[in-house]
Amino acid sequence: MKISIMGLLLLFSVVMGAQQKGQDTDLVTTESGILKGVQVNDVVSFKGIPYAAPPVGEFRWRPPQPVSAWTGVREASTYGPDCAQSGWGGAPGSIVEGSSEDCLYLNIWKPADATAKDKLPVMVWIHGGGFTGGSGSGAGIAGDAFAEQGVVLITFNYRLGRLGHFAFPALSEEHPGEAKGSYAYMDQIAALQWVQRNISAFGGDPDNVTIFGFSAGGVSVHSLMTIPDAQGLFDKAISHSGGARDGVLTGRPIREENADIFYKESAETIGINFAKKHGVEGTDAAALAKLRALPVEEIVDGGQETDGQGGPRIYSGPILDGTLVVETAESAYMANHQAKVPLMIGSCSAEVGGSFVNNSSTKEELFALFGDLGEEAKSVYDTKGDKEFAEVIAKFNTDWVWAEPARFTANTFVAAGEPVYFYHFDFVSDPMKERMPYGAGHGTDISYVFNTLDARWGNPEKTAEDEKLAETMNTYWANFAKTGNPNGEGLPQWPGYTPENNMILDIQSNGVPVGKVDPRKARLDLIEKAVKIREKLQSRGI
Repeated sequence: MKISIMGLLLLFSVVMGAQQKGQDTDLVTTESGILKGVQVNDVVSFKGIPYAAPPVGEFRWRPPQPVSAWTGVREASTYGPDCAQSGWGGAPGSIVEGSSEDCLYLNIWKPADATAKDKLPVMVWIHGGGFTGGSGSGAGIAGDAFAEQGVVLITFNYRLGRLGHFAFPALSEEHPGEAKGSYAYMDQIAALQWVQRNISAFGGDPDNVTIFGFSAGGVSVHSLMTIPDAQGLFDKAISHSGGARDGVLTGRPIREENADIFYKESAETIGINFAKKHGVEGTDAAALAKLRALPVEEIVDGGQETDGQGGPRIYSGPILDGTLVVETAESAYMANHQAKVPLMIGSCSAEVGGSFVNNSSTKEELFALFGDLGEEAKSVYDTKGDKEFAEVIAKFNTDWVWAEPARFTANTFVAAGEPVYFYHFDFVSDPMKERMPYGAGHGTDISYVFNTLDARWGNPEKTAEDEKLAETMNTYWANFAKTGNPNGEGLPQWPGYTPENNMILDIQSNGVPVGKVDPRKARLDLIEKAVKIREKLQSRGI
């Protein structure tokens, strides 16, 4: 009998120990309640965590509101809904399955044994999608590889399309103390504030937060570095293919009198036209109430809409409201108003072709748009006169929208005394070369950064070069989050960038990263000259 009791005591001790271990790894207490995550190997993930109240009903087109606390343990094993979006080629009057107006959720990956005392570096990912699509969920941006490197990784959703960026006269008048217009940026700031208040419980250090994002997420990184309300919420920044020059996903003025060469229509004018298209007349509170009563399927339209009278399609992107967004990234950088933080920045080698920037259909037509710079354009983009137009336009688009603005940003941060690491991603693995004959396309670096090659679009076969590069890039990014310097043992040296040395990390077409002088210098110098006379070039179609 004594042996039996001792056995039971031993069993009870083992069970309690296992339960305690489970509490240490997959149960975390936040300001709103207890979360239960899921452990796989040495990583615990927590998904579908609300960081703000659902932005529905009276809270449509309002800043994010506080989360209501819950009782008991909340399961955090599945992603929350994506933010409402129509999707590529979506049917009119519909939204993508799995998307919803109730969408302000975030996801966390942490090392299983991480506790509050560890103060691990934190990385917060901001997804792309042109401010009209995308999400913070999915296997392609899962944070397991970062967590295995000792980093707490966070992804999140933010409002999209007209739910994320919208202005209307009655909105400008109600709640005078609130910011207006760019609700997507308000969501991003709210997520970063949630991180500051809660991430210690997951083992993260709120004083060592790196924001990073791709495309619209990269644009958002630039905006967060220049929005006063975002200052102090992060300590380092990485922008993937995020532009930075005015005229490319820049802020639209909220009022007509502030319209400029890039956006002649103000955000409020777009809002009024949108209302008219849906049969809502007037600009007062009653009209706004009718807009808030519209089904979400009628609000979401891919972020573009006609004026209802055969007018041009109009982009509903970030808005210069003068309170939250007070200046564009370019103007802020030129005035040295940005956050003073270490920066990593870069883009791919052939982001997009076609008529993305202008409607030229031949090399000659493109070069003619440069006017007095035409011969120089021909010499740097088609030195021997033997390149196909498709290759020339892909390189030009890439330089104009992403590469030269990245260099401009890098120069600004160096001038402010901050360390800068500049990269150029040119690798296309063998299974993908038929799809991308002129270089790496928009976003192809992301699966290497996250080391999530199995989740790549089209599921191409992995090569040995793929796997090695993914491990290398994931380590560079994790190192930068830890120390502000991507270099580390066993990695090719990534030189710090300055305008004088012009050194970048060139992730070459063979997949080998090499620190060297930027081979695109002549092209980017040309684009920089063109930018300085861009008003004239804009009138020609660039």
